[in-house]
Amino acid sequence: MITSQQSRLNGWIKTADSPAFRQKSLDIAMVIVRLALAWIFIYYGAGKLFGWFHGAGLNATATFFATTAHLHPGKLFAVLSGVTEFGGGIALAIGFLGRLAALGLLFDMVIAMLTVTFQNGLIGNSSGVGYGLNVALAALCAAVILLGTGRYSLGARLHTRRLAS
Repeated sequence: MITSQQSRLNGWIKTADSPAFRQKSLDIAMVIVRLALAWIFIYYGAGKLFGWFHGAGLNATATFFATTAHLHPGKLFAVLSGVTEFGGGIALAIGFLGRLAALGLLFDMVIAMLTVTFQNGLIGNSSGVGYGLNVALAALCAAVILLGTGRYSLGARLHTRRLAS
């Protein structure tokens, strides 16, 4: 005889295994991923471009890029990185052109690893920070590239509206 607890458990398992539940879970997960990426990249991009959040600002970032990262001209790469991070973070937050933004941010992380953080190891050393955060952010960007921004995004809303008209 099946108890009420077993019946509830079986009902929950069937619900959790349904395509609608999986789709909703994926959409919620993509909101979480997008907002986490947006928070981090807006923070770092604004610090590079405007000196917000105790960031270095554009001139100091340009000097760092030219001397430490060996990216010349430093100002060009500082602006490119700052705009990619700040603009890409905003795009991910609202879910508009999210795959394109995530692709740019993924390349931003690869360049950061190749030019600065990889030589310091995964967690870093006395010379500087490691590449662990870059790997995690690049992996989350890859998830957005592969899965999209989900139904809870501006892009999905605009797409739905366009199909309806």
